[in-house]
Amino acid sequence: MPTITVDDAKVHYEISGNGPKTVLVHGTGSGGAELVWGQAPDEFTEGRTIVLPDLSGARNTVDDGGELTVERLVGQIIAVVEDSGGGPADLVGFSLGGTLVAAAAARRPDLVRRVVSVAGFPHADHPAMRQSFELWRSLASDPERFGKFATVAAFSPGFLGGLDEGTLAAVNAGMVPDEGTLRHIDLDLRVDIRESLPRVAAPTLVIGNRKDGTVPVDLTAELAERIPGSTYVEFDSGHITFAEQPRRFFEEVSAFLR
Repeated sequence: MPTITVDDAKVHYEISGNGPKTVLVHGTGSGGAELVWGQAPDEFTEGRTIVLPDLSGARNTVDDGGELTVERLVGQIIAVVEDSGGGPADLVGFSLGGTLVAAAAARRPDLVRRVVSVAGFPHADHPAMRQSFELWRSLASDPERFGKFATVAAFSPGFLGGLDEGTLAAVNAGMVPDEGTLRHIDLDLRVDIRESLPRVAAPTLVIGNRKDGTVPVDLTAELAERIPGSTYVEFDSGHITFAEQPRRFFEEVSAFLR
């Protein structure tokens, strides 16, 4: 799969399919695109060119290990769009990725056809979010508690209540406190893209989650309010909408992208 050099980073991405280009951007976690988007159903990916970039902090991309910025990661998204055949492309981002795709659309409107931001946030200046991410980061020396906290923050109680013991253990183990994940968390706590959002010209769908324990739903609603003409939809879900309500999620996104 392709690897391109963007400044100091060797950015890995995967590309498959044939049709309109859809770039799926991951959020916090070193597992990158495959961990977040690897379970996208065939009916969503069929008839599209799917591009899965691993941004700095993800295991498949190598860089200097320095501080991450929105500008740096947006530059990587733009470079992947251009390297994979150019735009216009649809950008779909989750969590931190939902923030990044909005910033990318503001920076390079010529490359972007439509935007879907899922549980994105325009800034980190929210007491609940700051406390959550700071607490999560403080658990880095205890991988088991780090993973358990991530699970409780990512899913609604009702969804977790339906998992068997083995599945829950696997979910807990899926988020590890390695260097890449901690770099992402550090960036989460410094995000502020408020000034760029009025420049988003592409039609934009913003999805918020009422039971989100990671990104407060009012922050996601604020992201939508700051993007001119955006469409805002709220799910009765925890942070990872496409795990809790996959059919409705992918149908809603597909309909918007069509």
